[in-house]
Amino acid sequence: MSEIRNLKPEGLWRNFDELTKIPRPSGHTEKVRQYLIDFGKRIGIEAFVDSANNVIFRKPATPGYENRKTVVMQSHIDMVPQKAPSSNHNFETDPIQTRIIDGWVYGTDTTLGADNGLGVAAIMAVMESNDLKHGPLEAVLTNDEETGMFGANDLPTDILHGDILMNLDSETWGKFVIGSAGGIDIDTSLEYKEVENNQETAVKVTLKGLKGGHSGLEINEGRANANKEMVRLVRKAIAELGARLASWNGGNMRNAIPFKAEVVLALPKANVKALEEMVAKQRELVADEFKLIEKGVEFFCEPAEAPTALVPVEIQDNLINAITACHDGVIRFIPAYPNVVETSSNLAIIEITPASANIKVLARSSREDMKEVVVNRVVAAFDMAGMKSVLSGSYGGWDPNPNSEILNMMKRIYKEQNGEEAIVQVDHAGLECSIILGKYPGMDVVSFGPTIRSPHTSTERAEIASTEPFWKLLVKALEEVPVK
Repeated sequence: MSEIRNLKPEGLWRNFDELTKIPRPSGHTEKVRQYLIDFGKRIGIEAFVDSANNVIFRKPATPGYENRKTVVMQSHIDMVPQKAPSSNHNFETDPIQTRIIDGWVYGTDTTLGADNGLGVAAIMAVMESNDLKHGPLEAVLTNDEETGMFGANDLPTDILHGDILMNLDSETWGKFVIGSAGGIDIDTSLEYKEVENNQETAVKVTLKGLKGGHSGLEINEGRANANKEMVRLVRKAIAELGARLASWNGGNMRNAIPFKAEVVLALPKANVKALEEMVAKQRELVADEFKLIEKGVEFFCEPAEAPTALVPVEIQDNLINAITACHDGVIRFIPAYPNVVETSSNLAIIEITPASANIKVLARSSREDMKEVVVNRVVAAFDMAGMKSVLSGSYGGWDPNPNSEILNMMKRIYKEQNGEEAIVQVDHAGLECSIILGKYPGMDVVSFGPTIRSPHTSTERAEIASTEPFWKLLVKALEEVPVK
């Protein structure tokens, strides 16, 4: 039996343990959806899947609480599939192997899925309990949040009846989130005719061991982007060593800072040693530039099978220029909240072959006008390379309401339970609240959750000590929800 089942609160951790056994990477949530429907039927509540593949729960009020406002609890069912280079984990078939280290729950060389599995587990614990006091409850467990908030975007407008939305997807205990950034996906591509490889040999260059991380919550921490660091090396190798680009694979999730990139370069055999020396020097440079942040930088060469074709010279040069020019990282902070990022972009995924290039960027901003600014910057860089950009998955920011009734009630309860004031903040990470509010504008909204660190990385971890006070706050808040 997993040791996390012995943790408190028992219902939350038992349900989370069950979720870790069910593969649920974004894009492959059919098994967890079925599990949740079976769970709902087993405990005797209404449970169904809507047209957007979200799971909906409904539970009637405790006797005597029928006149309370209806609360909608919300979390997402998918998880980010990231693993350490040494891991053979298959996210579509294998369970997450949990372990406890120094008061934190980790996966084993993989993401844990606490983002947002702990929120889902808390909702399950509420739904199955016969001891809690609460008004009418609904839950919406959204599908494929991590890859584009598809479940929230396609949520029907006539399915929820709640007055209050409690989003359980925030990741620092003691903080209530009352606003978040909007975002938009930028996909840019180009097809071209490959050219024959006339070089003598080929080398694969790998950059790995970077921290990576959440492209919203951790974009301001100065972490290295593997794609941006790799382009510095590739640009120099082309200019000084006559190298030619055959392929590029960097990053694997749009909302994760890339921690690894690989390129295959063809070049004269006489220049291989110089390339090795150039890569070693670049490794030292990156390690020095990020010495207070990145501790495990690996940058190395190894022989590669000679490719039959290469990217045409003019296309290659244009692509390298565009990748160099593409903005990555923070553009500016919110003037009213100077510690919170307002606008950023993440050069997330690069896939280049001898015949095509596909690049994916996620832009975020809490202002629609600044979201347009960052989109224009990114698109302009790739336009100059002759690439076609397609925008999709746009969602607006969530405007904060510091006078929210549910926020002020929860701040009071938090202080009563913990003896200190809660922190109220706006997050740069995209939350589904803004999308749901767009469909149900009358809801009063707050987001909170236990502490999770390094989501979207293989060192994702959940703080055990924060889960019990999180649970106590949720339970007390449901009990004290005001009357209609």
